[in-house]
Amino acid sequence: MVAALYRFFFIVCLAIIAAYIALHFFGSDWAIFTSAAILSIPLVYSYINLARLRKFIQADAVENISLPSGYWEEIYFGLQRLIKGLKQKIRIIEQQHDHFIEAFQASPNGIVMLDENDQIEWCNSIAERFFGLNFKRDALQRIHFLIRRPEFIQYFIKRNFEEPLLLERMGSSSSLSLMLQAFPFGQKRHLLLIQNITDLQKADAMRRDFVANVSHEMRTPITVLMGFLETVQSLHLSKEQQDQYFEMMMSQAQRMKTLVEDLLTLANLESNALPAASNELQINTLMALVRNDAEALSQGKHSFTYGAESSQNILGDEREVLSAFSNLVSNAIRYTPDLGAINVKWSVNQEGQGEFSVSDTGPGIAPEHLSRLTERFYRVDRSRSRETGGTGLGLAIVKHIASRHQAQLLIESTPGIGSTFTLQFPMERLSTP
Repeated sequence: MVAALYRFFFIVCLAIIAAYIALHFFGSDWAIFTSAAILSIPLVYSYINLARLRKFIQADAVENISLPSGYWEEIYFGLQRLIKGLKQKIRIIEQQHDHFIEAFQASPNGIVMLDENDQIEWCNSIAERFFGLNFKRDALQRIHFLIRRPEFIQYFIKRNFEEPLLLERMGSSSSLSLMLQAFPFGQKRHLLLIQNITDLQKADAMRRDFVANVSHEMRTPITVLMGFLETVQSLHLSKEQQDQYFEMMMSQAQRMKTLVEDLLTLANLESNALPAASNELQINTLMALVRNDAEALSQGKHSFTYGAESSQNILGDEREVLSAFSNLVSNAIRYTPDLGAINVKWSVNQEGQGEFSVSDTGPGIAPEHLSRLTERFYRVDRSRSRETGGTGLGLAIVKHIASRHQAQLLIESTPGIGSTFTLQFPMERLSTP
């Protein structure tokens, strides 16, 4: 400030001196003109600096302007420092904003921000997928104009946001179940959170079905046992009749025992997500064990052929692999009529994958059932399955054992001709030839 005053007094003194000299030599007119010209120099200089400043402001490049001399240097420097500070704050705010947006976009839940009129201010990509929205197109549109479900519209009309709302059959495939809830924030704004609970509902439905199926499977043998026990208690039976009833009771008890063992096996497999061990299993030994179990179950009612076309062994858990093989063979025996043929084979295909296949001449399976055969308790013919002693868990166990060995269960079947079940092991699960 002091320097500016000094410069001002210097110019005034210079104007006075110049006016005096012009008055002495050229007259009063020249004296006035000379003093005015000298006094206008700061105005011209200020105009030039203002014009430069205006140009750089329009180009948003004030921080790049070269500093003039004099008082304008302080003004330019102050403006540059102020603008640089503001731009730095804006960059920090923008970075924070981008981080928040990235976090919301990474959320597995849908997020929609609504203003006081329930208009969409912002939504993430998950919400777009859930509701078929497009933020660029639907911004500032009322949410219930775009989602025309009656229960959703009533939810916003009633403004009772303390409880969540369940919307079913949503999404492009109408297969999603969504749980949403609006939370107030700011000034009459709302944050709409949407959670995909499709898998939870499926799991809950599977749990209910599982409990119902287990109860149903256990109720029949328990009812039979109780009936036989009441008969034995209330009636005087001969030794032969008692033995007959006890044999029937033992059969039902054995059925419940088998069911419980299969349930425990399946539970252990489902709880163990780690890959199976890589112990070398002798394929000839496995085939011999499977053959013994098969002939004991068949009791000479079927004809069997066994073949090991490759000497490569399997790397895995012996108990699990033998259980999978035995389940496939026992299924073939149960569903193949007497005098039917069953072919059990081990081979290595052209891709180097090991294949254990069981083919039968049974009634075959219709195509609509194939995709569901590995579901727990799923049966094509429930009455026939119970007659043959099946628990409905065999193929579910095989599927989990295959998964632990990185293998696949392949099913081919033609109604009226027969079925082939193949366990296909990757090269990594085979021993070196």
